Amino acid sequence: MGERDIIKESFKKIVQTEDKRMNVNFDGNDLIHAFSALGAGIAVCSGIGTGIGQGNAAGLGAQAVGRNPGAKGTIMSTMLLGQAVAETTGLYGLVVALLLMFVKPFDK
Repeated sequence: MGERDIIKESFKKIVQTEDKRMNVNFDGNDLIHAFSALGAGIAVCSGIGTGIGQGNAAGLGAQAVGRNPGAKGTIMSTMLLGQAVAETTGLYGLVVALLLMFVKPFDK
């Protein structure tokens, strides 16, 4: 049996397996699990905006302190308050993602 015969046989096997229809049954739970995972991934993406916002705030705070060192206390306290508020967005996204992944209220 030559190389061509081996290739022809393997190609026939591939074609035969593609001809057979796959029986896949989805029920409501499978879709709930799939969309829960998708929603969790999207919810975690809220951390991107949080990181960008906090980095921007820290950079602008450092610039402000460099321009006016006498107002360091006021600038830093305002910056840290703003960063704490910005962090809550990322934490809410994390909580939503955890709830979607591990708490399945629609499971039967």
